[in-house]
Amino acid sequence: MKQEPVQLAEILASLSLATDLGLGLPAEHVLRQTVIAARLAELAGLDDEVRADTFYVSLLAWVGCVADSHELATWFGDDRQMRADSYGVDRRPLKMMPFMLSHVGAGRPPGQRMAVAARFVGGGFRDALGTFVTHCQTTGDIADCLGMRESVRRSLSQAFERWDGKGVPGEVGGEGLEQAIRIVQIADDTEVFAHSGDVDAAVEMLGTGRGREFDPALVDLCVEHAAAILHGLDDLDAWPVVISGCAALDRTLGDEELTPALEAFADYADLKSPWYLGHSRAVGALAQRAATISGAVDPDLALRAGLVHRLGAIGVSSSVWNKAEPWSAVERERVRTVPYLTERVLSRQPTLARIGRLAAMTHERLDGSGYPRGLTATSLDGPARLLAASDFYQDLVEARPGRPAVGEAERAEAMHTEVRAGRLDAASVEAVLHAAGHRVSRRVPQVASLTAREVEVLVLLVRGMSTKDIARRLTVSPRTVTAHLEHIYAKTGTSSRGAASMFALRHGLVSAEQHWQRTPSEDR
Repeated sequence: MKQEPVQLAEILASLSLATDLGLGLPAEHVLRQTVIAARLAELAGLDDEVRADTFYVSLLAWVGCVADSHELATWFGDDRQMRADSYGVDRRPLKMMPFMLSHVGAGRPPGQRMAVAARFVGGGFRDALGTFVTHCQTTGDIADCLGMRESVRRSLSQAFERWDGKGVPGEVGGEGLEQAIRIVQIADDTEVFAHSGDVDAAVEMLGTGRGREFDPALVDLCVEHAAAILHGLDDLDAWPVVISGCAALDRTLGDEELTPALEAFADYADLKSPWYLGHSRAVGALAQRAATISGAVDPDLALRAGLVHRLGAIGVSSSVWNKAEPWSAVERERVRTVPYLTERVLSRQPTLARIGRLAAMTHERLDGSGYPRGLTATSLDGPARLLAASDFYQDLVEARPGRPAVGEAERAEAMHTEVRAGRLDAASVEAVLHAAGHRVSRRVPQVASLTAREVEVLVLLVRGMSTKDIARRLTVSPRTVTAHLEHIYAKTGTSSRGAASMFALRHGLVSAEQHWQRTPSEDR
């Protein structure tokens, strides 16, 4: 698949937009935080390498937030709300206890909430603190996948340490903290307070954390220049500012590097719930094999869209993904936003945007019953149909809360049921079943019993060719073409080129991606 060049900074910035979803904070929080960090690093007179580290650490520092989503949802209900509410809380372990107790069992009846609180005091608090370490380890793994250097990894491992040494895991403090993470910690909280309040609120927060959470010298510098550091943030389109000012160490990813980077996106999304671990990679691999079999879809595009199709799931609480009971109307509507969120996260970079547009169609259906846009067959091309079939099949392979994995024979029948109901495309389903190891007919499923030759004639007809043009193109007589057209109209229930065109679009027999040219004789 031909692609526009992708910068490493664009990959990280896109990932940061997904991180915003997981943190429960307004869009572009991490990007604005990165602008603040860059301004503070410049004022501090840090050398180019430390400023480069600061850039990367800022974009990656909170990317591991999804690693503890399952545990947070178990104790506190909505993991995203818990994270958003944690800003402004003293993060020393003993100070965190009252805050956590105020959130334990949220959304449960009083009796259940008391029981959960008792278990939390008995051992859950210790486990909750351990999730900070898990976060850092996960962030480090993602940094490895993206080829970050060791100094960046060291900073990321200190994300929850404090200047006073009372952080988590409490192994380092003071000057032992990397300069990059010291700056990012200040930038993170400062952005939240400045965005939700004003400069005075941010300055007050910094004063409270000075010498405790934060490097006092950096706090003094930030307070002294608060107006300049926070200038224009509310109206700022942070993406171009971050990308144009990215570190000198930034580089362009080769085509062979893009897929491994998107595999990091896949793993990131699937960490949201244990029930989905490995799902995105499996969908991508299945779609790639099915695309190769079909010969009509770019296998690399199918793979990459499959890898990222659940990225928006980070914006839904893990309590929803882990729920065995039917979703409420509110929960169902939030889940239906996942494809839209996926597309928005990837929309700022041209190559990623193309992949994101396809990924956002994973849950659309030919009859218009899918989501988020309710697209119908006329708007769903071959790649979209194949990806939808791949995801549907892989979901059957895996157990979900409240149901076991579906058996092999039942999977095939479920797929065929979707075809008969007009929701999934027959040819795509056959390609997916073949790719998954099922024994399928070698014949391409017929649409409306049209023969292969009749499909050829139909495609040429809807492209505006006359009977004589079609005859010349196929090297047959006009009488033969006329006979084919009679059969086509009878089988499709149409009687004009326009109606036949709509039929061809609905059934994926023609699309804008198909190219053809008239011969000189056809233009006469």
